[in-house]
Amino acid sequence: MNTTKTYDVIVVGAGHAGCEAALAAARMGMAACIFTMNLDTIGQMSCNPAIGGLAKGHIVREIDVLGGEMAKITDKAGIQFRMLNKSKGPAVWSLRAQTDRVLYRLKMRHVLETQENLDIKQAAVEEIIVEGGKVKGVLTALGIFYSSGCVIVTTGTFLKGLMHIGHESFAAGRAGEFPSVGLSDCLARIGLKLGRLKTGTPPRLDAKTIDFSKTEAQFGDDPPTPFSHSTQKITNPQLPCYITYTNPETHKIIQDNLERSAMYSGKITGIGPRYCPSIEDKVVRFAERQRHQVFLEPEGLDTNEYYANGISTSLPLDIQTALVRTIPGLENAEIMRPGYAIEYDFVFPTQLKHSLETKNIEGLFLGGQINGTSGYEEAAAQGLIAGINAALRLQGREPLVLGRHEAYIGVLLDDLVTKGTKEPYRMFTSRAEYRLLLRHDNADMRLMEKGHEIGLLNDETYEYFVDKKKKIEDEINRIKKTRVKPDRINAALKELGTSAIEEDSPLEQLLKRPEVSYAVIRQCSPSEVELGDDVEHQVEIQVKYEGYIIRQQETAEKLKKLEEKNIPADIDYKALPGISREILCKLEEVRPANLGQAGRIQGMTPAALSLIMIAIEKIRRSRVSHL
Repeated sequence: MNTTKTYDVIVVGAGHAGCEAALAAARMGMAACIFTMNLDTIGQMSCNPAIGGLAKGHIVREIDVLGGEMAKITDKAGIQFRMLNKSKGPAVWSLRAQTDRVLYRLKMRHVLETQENLDIKQAAVEEIIVEGGKVKGVLTALGIFYSSGCVIVTTGTFLKGLMHIGHESFAAGRAGEFPSVGLSDCLARIGLKLGRLKTGTPPRLDAKTIDFSKTEAQFGDDPPTPFSHSTQKITNPQLPCYITYTNPETHKIIQDNLERSAMYSGKITGIGPRYCPSIEDKVVRFAERQRHQVFLEPEGLDTNEYYANGISTSLPLDIQTALVRTIPGLENAEIMRPGYAIEYDFVFPTQLKHSLETKNIEGLFLGGQINGTSGYEEAAAQGLIAGINAALRLQGREPLVLGRHEAYIGVLLDDLVTKGTKEPYRMFTSRAEYRLLLRHDNADMRLMEKGHEIGLLNDETYEYFVDKKKKIEDEINRIKKTRVKPDRINAALKELGTSAIEEDSPLEQLLKRPEVSYAVIRQCSPSEVELGDDVEHQVEIQVKYEGYIIRQQETAEKLKKLEEKNIPADIDYKALPGISREILCKLEEVRPANLGQAGRIQGMTPAALSLIMIAIEKIRRSRVSHL
């Protein structure tokens, strides 16, 4: 094999994971190259034209403060922004944005093309070259070898992708694009265990044929809240979405034609997403429901195409047309693109370290749907972490590993690596034990310092963060020390419907009242320093929820102590007395790095964990005695 060119990092695939991985590696000074089978689909939004949502919005904010790109591109391409769950506590607030699909792709491609240290090549990678348990580079379908120190595979749904519409099946990575077959076989040859998953999309409709008067318009926030901390203002025109519903007639058409669905006819072997089911699945599993919600989402500013979110299907086109036309507002709707199901190979993620490097092959990293996840946000987060850790590895530095108490990204990676998955994994706020610590609003407080340390955030951005952090701390201290007289605040308290004070009272005590916002504090006892909305918001949350936050921090500290108790890599679990066969198999599969991770393995018992602790201590003593 002749080496055409040598790189530090090669990224295979240019979806959301691949773009973040390549940008991170290049920005950290690595000579990087990203390979894609089609230059025109870099950053393609294969499914719905939206970024964020419950828990996913948290991940996008975390990507941003670590130095990733998704939030910035979303702000440039966003056409509707909504903060979800505002009626609930701040721990579960999440931002979601509709985006212009084409604009998103073009903006992301421009960023990649103008990035220093990054080459982009249109080529199909067929093989990962491994020698002596180490990555050496990649081989393309044209027989061209590219050498590299690290390879990051981010192939999405392309590994042996098979698309289904009714009884018709097509080899495809997504609609209109060829799958990757050789690379899937290669991954199996080099020792990775693969499984099969399934996902799907709904039909896309022509706006000219939709009667929007029969639907409910849903508008975004005004003014819109950006995803990125660096975005000052959203400048795109903002569009509404529309809500309508299926009905018993829709459901009867589906039930009468289930045998024509690829999923119910037995053609699909992959496991589908439990939390984003097809309309066939909804009708069968929730037979008592009289209707299911359908969101009509605009695909962009300059297109008539609408995404019918809520009716993903693998039924044949004639049945798709019939069921769509039973839905109010869609009686005359024309389908521009049919919905379809797609199944694809993935790698069981317990074969990975928390850094996303494979355990058995040095320098090989995996990111995105290849690890069993669903969603653009989960993919982008993995790509970013893989790109960062590939660069750190080549620089001889310790990997970036985020704890469950530090980030939703930490929860995501720990769940994948420790518990694995047999269905497309999707992030929810309920998966995070410390969600009051991992709020949407404080991503910069949690992670921006790490982004600066690894070299992805410049000094100017970091200095702004340090100044903001100091303002928050100073204002909280001022509020704790300052008392207010009754005549300065009682009028405001009366207007809010909360009890008046009879003597001088601490501002902190008043701000803890549910009815009292920071605006009231500003009115009766303003700060001498100009704070800004984001600082005031942080102050209010930290004061109001102080007790809950402290309790979660104390719990997180206990977890941290367990995480610091490392398990020797060469520990022989088979030699441990009293370990059940089930737990032994899990321990051998996961090979936990520390006691904290071992305790989160499914089926782990306190007794088994105690045996591991005893074994660790014996190994430690043995090694000390040999010194």
